[in-house]
Amino acid sequence: MHSISTVHPSGIQSKPGTPVPMAVEPPRTRTSVASSWASDRSSLPPPYELYDLYPPVPVAATDSLRSHSSQTEPPRHTAPGSPRSPRKQAGNLSIPHLREALNSLESKMATLLSERDILESRLEQAVRLQSPVQRLPNELLASIFIQGVLDMEEEDSLMLSSLMLVCRYWKEVAINTPILWSRVVAGTRHSLGKVRRKLERSKSVPLHVCVDFSPRVDNENVSTANIILAMDLLQTSIWRWKSFRLTVPNRPQAHAALTRCQEEAPLLEILSIRILHSMQEDHFPHRAPLPLFEGRTPCLKSCSFTSFNFGWDMKLLSRLRVLKLGGYWNGFSPSVDTILGILKACPSLEEFALRNMSDVDPDSCSMPEPDHSEHERTSDSRIIRLQRLRKLSFYYAGIVRTRTIMSLLSFPALETIELSFLDNVSPVIEHLRRQSLTSLPLRRMRIESCFFNELKMVRLLRRLPSITMLEFIDAEDATSNLLKTLSTPPTAQTWICPRLTSLALEGCTNMDWEALRTFVESRLPAHARAYPTQLISSASAVPTQCQASNQLGPSTTFTSSASAFAAKAHILAHIPATTHAKMMSDSVGWPLRLQSIDLTRCHQISKEMVQWLRMYVAQVRCEIAAGIWGEASTT
Repeated sequence: MHSISTVHPSGIQSKPGTPVPMAVEPPRTRTSVASSWASDRSSLPPPYELYDLYPPVPVAATDSLRSHSSQTEPPRHTAPGSPRSPRKQAGNLSIPHLREALNSLESKMATLLSERDILESRLEQAVRLQSPVQRLPNELLASIFIQGVLDMEEEDSLMLSSLMLVCRYWKEVAINTPILWSRVVAGTRHSLGKVRRKLERSKSVPLHVCVDFSPRVDNENVSTANIILAMDLLQTSIWRWKSFRLTVPNRPQAHAALTRCQEEAPLLEILSIRILHSMQEDHFPHRAPLPLFEGRTPCLKSCSFTSFNFGWDMKLLSRLRVLKLGGYWNGFSPSVDTILGILKACPSLEEFALRNMSDVDPDSCSMPEPDHSEHERTSDSRIIRLQRLRKLSFYYAGIVRTRTIMSLLSFPALETIELSFLDNVSPVIEHLRRQSLTSLPLRRMRIESCFFNELKMVRLLRRLPSITMLEFIDAEDATSNLLKTLSTPPTAQTWICPRLTSLALEGCTNMDWEALRTFVESRLPAHARAYPTQLISSASAVPTQCQASNQLGPSTTFTSSASAFAAKAHILAHIPATTHAKMMSDSVGWPLRLQSIDLTRCHQISKEMVQWLRMYVAQVRCEIAAGIWGEASTT
């Protein structure tokens, strides 16, 4: 038997019988999978690492095996596609191990992806918390919600529901803010569950309660049982009511609802009771459950009653600041003495309105003589002095009742008056003029569908330098002479209504275009190109419109064509006046410029005239020409 001698890789030949050293192969590069496995020693090695499965064989042994096989076995020809080495045969046998390795990698990738999603959500939340809105304290965010919800005019707006849908944090802040739930609305369009939820979340804050059972459609029957259920639910919170508004179809339902209002209301400030169908219920036999709230409403400031017969209880109508009465017909309408008694009990009254009631008998009214002097009138013991009255309104309240009340009132702080559907209001205008002899800071006057003496109206307007809004609606007595009076005055007189900025002539068909154009033109600001003769001296007389027209062109008269006049006048609204012209306008007391004019239903005003007015007036309201189908729109 021949001994096998081996040669060391360093070149030294080994002796026979000595152990043969192993042939060391160069190190192999690991893949990324192998490196991941190397970092985790607890898991099994990947099955596709043939180096670990099949250890290296000595070089001498391999050479002897090859020589021995070549001597004993004949040479075999292998097919091109057949495996040629044991490594490939072993690779074919490790398919399950490869699949197991892929599954392990996929599970690890899934775990990493889930961890990535968690980290991304945490990062997004951390970034969101850095925004200024998320860093607001709860108290400040609640104050913003209160401003947005309670400043809206709607009783039950959708703003609160929209805020709660933003996020969970905003919802918690809204729920824990009781004042946001202080508006409680019950009626045909609101469920009792919503009412109960608001009562719970509002805790102990003052409530604004509105019970509205008005029919959603005409001839709809409203159940009295539903009204009673709503009032029973709200009855326990009467001590928190700050305002209470009741709207029902008829008087029996109103009386059924008010029977639940027999407890003290120490915080009640606003009380409104409205009965819709009053004309059909004039002879209802039962009376209202009086006194309401046990007659204890120390904070009551505003009352509004429509067709509610409460026997004119003075416990409700005393120390008020706002009083509105309407819808009283025939025997239920208040007498003049009743109204005067109510006014005497309200010396701090700021707003008073009478609307839709039958007139009184002229024989039952006693008025002071019209020829009495102002000194005798003020010394009369029957005169009621309302030092804080700001607004006065009479709408179809009867001319006898209106002029009798006006003759017995003194209102030195009145700013707004409305006279509508009162026949001849000349006596009322004369009472206003007498009041202006002492003090009358009137700013707005509205006359609708009434007759009046135009001369008395002019005398009144001369005493009203503070008026800013003048409205004539369907007034046949408002003619062109009134506009001419409001235009450039004579030399020795002052301007009438110099602060007038808004004029309404709706339905006034007796106004011609020349008077209207002269009125608008005369109140334009002083300008050198428009009024050159005004810059001579402050002591010179104010030139008339004819003198200005002579300097504008060769024509000595104004043409009715709006476009021709605009081409000659060169009075443009956007051109500022010079400093000298502005000083001149201040020295002669020039009026303010007209800002708004309403010419609705004034069919004598053409489209060209409206275009001319829009060059000098900021807001012009009128009806345009009818369309193909006869429709008329308002601009």
